[in-house]
Amino acid sequence: MGFPRRASAPGDGWVDCGCGDRHWGLCGAAGLLLVRRDRTGVPVAVLLQHRATWSHHGGTWGIPGGARHPDEDAFTAALREAGEEAGVDAAAVRVRGEHVLTHPDWSYTTVLADEVAPVAPHVTDPESIALAWVPVDEVAAYPLLPAFADAWPVLRAAFGS
Repeated sequence: MGFPRRASAPGDGWVDCGCGDRHWGLCGAAGLLLVRRDRTGVPVAVLLQHRATWSHHGGTWGIPGGARHPDEDAFTAALREAGEEAGVDAAAVRVRGEHVLTHPDWSYTTVLADEVAPVAPHVTDPESIALAWVPVDEVAAYPLLPAFADAWPVLRAAFGS
């Protein structure tokens, strides 16, 4: 599948953090944890992205997300990234809240949202190998991005199970 090469965007770049790790996003980063619910409101699946092998922690599964632009709030960044990487239409999403992972020199905001109109995710750029609605009870069995794996129990509790 051929994709146009994306030019570097404002905010792209690595941060050498006081925690000893490097993180992507000069202004921090954000991602969208999109939840599909059944008719009674019970979460049944979440949208996951199989990350390209060339990316940081490539080959793992996580949520669509990436670097925030300067002066861009986390909600805007997460919805923009989900549109760019997974074809998610912001009109099909209702934001419910956020979970912030704060490091000494960087932060990652997971925006929690519900699917309010059908979302048929599709690979729209080279950062994804695949996208899938994964049953909530199966998420932990996937080879997850390490930070997402660490946060998964808290995130799952935040949207209800």
